[in-house]
Amino acid sequence: MTSQNPSDSKFINIRKIISDYFRKELIPLLADLRLAIVLLLTIALFSVSGTVLEQGETLSFYQANYPEDPALFGFLSWKVILTLGLDHVYRTWWFLALLILFGSSLTACTFTRQFPALKAARKWKFYEQPRQFQKLALSAEVERGSLESLPTLLAQKRYRIFQDGNKLYARKGIAGRIGPIIVHASMLLILAGSIYGAMTGFFAQEMVPSGETFQIRNIFDAGPWAEPQIPKDWSVKVNRFWIDYTPDGTIDQFYSDLSVLDQSGQEVDRQTIHVNKPLRHQGVTLYQADWAIAAIRVRINNSPFLQLPMAQLDTGGQGRVWGTWIPTKPDMSAGVSVVAKDLQGMLLVYGMDGQLVGTVREGMSTEVNGVTLAVAEVIGSTGLQIKADPGIPFVYAGFGLLMLSVMMSYVSHSQIWALQLEDGSLYVGGRTNRAQVAFEREMVEILDQVQPKET
Repeated sequence: MTSQNPSDSKFINIRKIISDYFRKELIPLLADLRLAIVLLLTIALFSVSGTVLEQGETLSFYQANYPEDPALFGFLSWKVILTLGLDHVYRTWWFLALLILFGSSLTACTFTRQFPALKAARKWKFYEQPRQFQKLALSAEVERGSLESLPTLLAQKRYRIFQDGNKLYARKGIAGRIGPIIVHASMLLILAGSIYGAMTGFFAQEMVPSGETFQIRNIFDAGPWAEPQIPKDWSVKVNRFWIDYTPDGTIDQFYSDLSVLDQSGQEVDRQTIHVNKPLRHQGVTLYQADWAIAAIRVRINNSPFLQLPMAQLDTGGQGRVWGTWIPTKPDMSAGVSVVAKDLQGMLLVYGMDGQLVGTVREGMSTEVNGVTLAVAEVIGSTGLQIKADPGIPFVYAGFGLLMLSVMMSYVSHSQIWALQLEDGSLYVGGRTNRAQVAFEREMVEILDQVQPKET
């Protein structure tokens, strides 16, 4: 005879207590529809905040746009935004925790409600007593009716038929019971894709002059596991950037001719992108998002061409303007300021006293301070938004599956029972989980076609 170790018995009791808690308390709580609705509304609320509030911007941006006094709505300041992580909502621990909790609720509901409902729907049994038909929402007694014609009629209505002598059971629309399970599965797939994308994706911005080659460096927001997604074995060259203007001088569209280069500098892909037509390469997407004036190439008299950078000037919100200073004397004791607002080629030239002294277009020259100033080219910069989200395929697949499963959920699960008694009486009854009126019409049509039993 062997004795049981007290510590083993204690361990078994603790495990049983934990198991009972999960089975009787935690799982029913997670499967509660009210909890799922509250979680879904909370996720939707914070998703809206992530859409309304700019994500991944700099500290100075939030300080300038969300000051403490006056705070937006009386409480929303830059400190609140940064403290709660509202500047990167979709990667905060609490938002991911909400997604995981909602996923756990869906999983619990699937296993405690949907799978048992499907299992019950797949089971079939015969009714052997007339009184059983009284429990059905729709039933009828056909005197001298014949069970023999019923299988053919039901088969024409796409019912699956089970028969044992004088007893019959038929059903159709089992997909209607499978649909809710796939709805939950698709939502779990969407949640998993969202979490995976938040943990492994990144967002970057680059402002690159025409003719320059760059690698993705200026990363604004990235998940904790995003490092492998940031490309290190390829770069991008901006072959050319240009803007199409409307006849009234406003911007119609801007374009970037981009080449993807491998580590040896060989071109592996080349595309011209514009707004709503990005370049995608190895899971990274480059969007045309902005533009700027990077530099101008000028010549003073017969000097070599000089490329001078242009900086954006502070206009107090009155539009975007770029400017630079060009010396007109070798000792830089005199010079002019050149200002441009677009890439159409018109530049304004100001003297050292701030007065307008002339205008000049790209490819032309003008006389200033006793010298000839020729402008060869205005060089534009393309503003690119660069994103990688490895969870996108899972999210798209989840939404596609969700649409399919929602349509499946509208399929009616209909059941029909029949019993032929020895005295010739035929009992027929049925029920459905939706489209009750259509089912009643179908039942009436079937009953009208049941042939009387020959005497």
